[in-house]
Amino acid sequence: MWAVLNGTIINAVAVAVGCLLGLSAARGLPQRIQRTVLDVLGLVTITLGIDAAVLRFSDVIAAYRPAGHEGRTYGATLGLLLIVCLVLGAIIGATLRLHERLENLGDVIRRRFGHAHDLRFTDGFLTASVVFCVGPLTLLGCLKNGVEGDPSYLYIKSMLDCFCAMALAAGMGIGVACSIVTVLVVQGGLSVAFYCSADSLPDLSIQMMTVIGGVILLGTALMLLELKRIAVTNLLPGLLLAPLLIWAIEWVSPGLLITQ
Repeated sequence: MWAVLNGTIINAVAVAVGCLLGLSAARGLPQRIQRTVLDVLGLVTITLGIDAAVLRFSDVIAAYRPAGHEGRTYGATLGLLLIVCLVLGAIIGATLRLHERLENLGDVIRRRFGHAHDLRFTDGFLTASVVFCVGPLTLLGCLKNGVEGDPSYLYIKSMLDCFCAMALAAGMGIGVACSIVTVLVVQGGLSVAFYCSADSLPDLSIQMMTVIGGVILLGTALMLLELKRIAVTNLLPGLLLAPLLIWAIEWVSPGLLITQ
């Protein structure tokens, strides 16, 4: 099992190191500098979100679009699938109150560790949990680690997350460190799930999960920049809906989406 989870464990250690460095640096940083750090991180998150949600989506359309007249509507078909996944995912997430439950978990941890009056704690926990666990490297890294036993992508992600944790912890406090639990549970769960089932998961499903993850990252960036508070956790079921809907559509109408 170490071969399946080693990338996740190293990732959690890297986040812990980044949080320690960020918390140490934050003691000497003025509030305006901490705010600037969060603004920069928000802009970087937008860049990552655009890369996953926009550029990756264009690449997927180009890769799977059939030749001839049928290919003209393929982009619109995938776009409709993206909308359905996000809308249904948001409805499921809101019904299950995923965002509220994660917020409540953050509040429980905050009170448990004596930070009952630190209002940034829950925001730090929520933001870091989404930033560290949603994105192209998370899905691809867990896939590669789970199926091939190759943690290289997650090692790269670990280095990036270390610097990201430094910035987040410096601006949002110790709540960021508690997202280590989320990293272990989510990434570890994905690696094990891919280990058990990825052989039968089409590449299109993985690519669309990445695109949806990019949209969720964009929502997280809006929160970091204090432009709009979005319950991004409620959107997470959309990630799981993508492979389910693709399977259902291909079962009803083979070749409609997976043309190769």
